[in-house]
Amino acid sequence: MADAVNSLPGAVRTAEPRAPRPAPARSPGRLRHRLATYWYAWAMVAPVVAVIAAIVGWPLVRGVYLSLTDADESNVERHIGVNRIEASYEFVGLDNYRAILRDGDFWDRLGWTALWTVSCVALTFLTGLGLAVLLNRTFRGRAVYRMVLVLPWAIPAFVSVFAWRMLFNERNGILNSLLEDGGIDAVPWLSDPTWAKAAVVAVNVWLGVPFMLIAMLGALQSIPAEQYEAAEVDGASPWQRFRYVTLPGVRPVAMTVVLLSTIWTFNMFPVIFLLTHGGPAGATDIMVTEAYRLAFVTSPRDFANSAAWGVLILLLLVLFAIAYRRALRRQGEVW
Repeated sequence: MADAVNSLPGAVRTAEPRAPRPAPARSPGRLRHRLATYWYAWAMVAPVVAVIAAIVGWPLVRGVYLSLTDADESNVERHIGVNRIEASYEFVGLDNYRAILRDGDFWDRLGWTALWTVSCVALTFLTGLGLAVLLNRTFRGRAVYRMVLVLPWAIPAFVSVFAWRMLFNERNGILNSLLEDGGIDAVPWLSDPTWAKAAVVAVNVWLGVPFMLIAMLGALQSIPAEQYEAAEVDGASPWQRFRYVTLPGVRPVAMTVVLLSTIWTFNMFPVIFLLTHGGPAGATDIMVTEAYRLAFVTSPRDFANSAAWGVLILLLLVLFAIAYRRALRRQGEVW
């Protein structure tokens, strides 16, 4: 019938229904073939996967499990001489998380951690970008200036923090000595909550600027010079060239380094711990130092709550990374 209708002059031909194609049968030797073909790649990747699983995966799983228990120094497995005491902690579910979220200290720590992270990342990025723009020009002694500005990155962080601690010393520090010579009263850099917060931010910015400087300088040098020449021919001012040529040119690199700097700063334990020990009276404690205090300073050491703080830190950073990635996708950036 369909053939008769299709044979009429001017008739619209109708497609005959076709039987669905059977799904291609999977060859049982396909996996074996791939393993035989790419065995070298699998062999190279396997040690890395094993190391990551050992040093990251297992501690992460163990920490999540401890956060769901009431483990502390008094009920974990321990050895006293030749005697072995079995662990007696119990599974408590989400009780630790509920207690933390109901505690006002958590929200105080979270607020200061967010302020600390935003302040440090913003100041580090702006300072690094400004210095990179200056050092991207040709002038005498540019190599020396680059070396001097990168020097803080070459010094171990704990050495730099101890040096700054000496500078901030209220009685014998160089900074207060200079202020007193100028007729200004000494500043309680590390004993006043406000000044202590300003001090830790300043030290962290000093440590982070070299990384941002190198990253931004590399991004600037990747911008074609023809774009600046075309903008100058069109009569663009220096500010317009910076806004419409420099900023779009460094945006892909800037997005990545800002994300990395945010994660590093959120967990920047050495600066807070070595400079102020979280003081005065816990004013400069961020979330990671609070987790450390619970696990190693309090008596008895509270491993369960410390692990719960660590899991909350991880969740916050994961949520931030997801939101950041979505924001980049809306702007058309590839990441």
